[in-house]
Amino acid sequence: MREWGKEKYASIRALVLALMLSISFPVPLLPRSTFSLAPRDVSVVSTATPEGRLAVFDDAWARINERYYDQTFHGLDWKAQRTIFRAQAAKAASAPDLYAVLRRMIASLNDPHTRVFSPEEKFEWWHPRFVTVGFAVAEIAGLPTVIKVDDKAEAERAGVRAGDVIEMVDGEPALALVKSRLTNLPDPASSSARFRVFAKLLDGPANTAVEISWKGKDGKRKSARFQRYWQQRELGVRISRERGDYAVVSLDAFTKTIATDFARTIRGKLNGSKGVIIDLRTNGGGDAEAMSDIASSFLGIGVDLGQFTDRVGTSFTIYTQPRSLLTLFGSEQTKLPLVVLTSERTASAAEIFVEALRVSRRATIVGTQTCGCVLAVRTRHLLPDGGLLDVSELDYETPSGAHLDGHGIQPDETIQLARADLYANRDRALESALAKLR
Repeated sequence: MREWGKEKYASIRALVLALMLSISFPVPLLPRSTFSLAPRDVSVVSTATPEGRLAVFDDAWARINERYYDQTFHGLDWKAQRTIFRAQAAKAASAPDLYAVLRRMIASLNDPHTRVFSPEEKFEWWHPRFVTVGFAVAEIAGLPTVIKVDDKAEAERAGVRAGDVIEMVDGEPALALVKSRLTNLPDPASSSARFRVFAKLLDGPANTAVEISWKGKDGKRKSARFQRYWQQRELGVRISRERGDYAVVSLDAFTKTIATDFARTIRGKLNGSKGVIIDLRTNGGGDAEAMSDIASSFLGIGVDLGQFTDRVGTSFTIYTQPRSLLTLFGSEQTKLPLVVLTSERTASAAEIFVEALRVSRRATIVGTQTCGCVLAVRTRHLLPDGGLLDVSELDYETPSGAHLDGHGIQPDETIQLARADLYANRDRALESALAKLR
């Protein structure tokens, strides 16, 4: 191993970044060495009293004030935010109301990575779970549209189909709700903000119901009441063949388990292939070490993947791995032509992966613009009541000095979702990728 490899690899191992995972949204990078939360020495604070609610609020505000990667808070007067929202926290009628106040305050940062979870909502990012009504929503042609319905869900039985348009939510016009929520955001015009607002249109506490009206393919309107419930997401890697000659690698996330499974199976799956399609359209990030391991399968070792910098200017660089998992399983770097599929849900470590392939001219990018969500967290902060707070503590720059956060990556060919394609179960992005490889 070359000298730079020994030194850099040791430093990377000491500061391994793990990117937390979610079903729909970007998630902050987190050092694996500090992933575990140390128990508090004091009793859990109750948010049933004004004093308890203020203790939680003050702790969250102070943590952000001390740790946030941008000491200017993007020009926001963070102390003024404390004055505004502290009074609201004191008057909160319940724990959910308190956390709603905290989220409104954090939303003023316009940073999807910095966020808070109540004791009931917290979970390990390696085993992500989320509240759902059985289907997902995104913006298509300016309208809130169903893009996926879970098999055997109540919504499927009620006749909700991918491509249907959501018109009313609890008696309110869906588009009016979207516009109202966008108005309250610091940057309502950003594609990332719009994506999040549309995706969260039906959000609410678990075990509550929501009344929804929607319009189907035939133009008829239907209504039903759906229960919100917790759902666990299973993360993995799937490698399949399209038309015999092309391998499609779908990566839900970047974790060590997924990287190992990838390395174990990739050699046999690529035998006889003429090209590879890497599908990252639902990849919200993952372990940066696992990401760099998989990247080394296509880029080789020692490739600069960019650097992270904290609020006082301390920085470190990450590289593709000097010793890849491929070596362990007897595989080699592949030279096959590549196409990568992206979407607004492609975030964080997945964006670093895409950018490295794009800059090296190793792959063609097809789909829609990525999230533009690449910030990092050193530790998860335990709040006095047992809730969790994630604070963006590190900024990211590409090797050329560009920032992906707030910008994302534009594909070489943009292919937007269309209602007709959803109804026809047609994947035009995948079709385009196959055409390019042929």
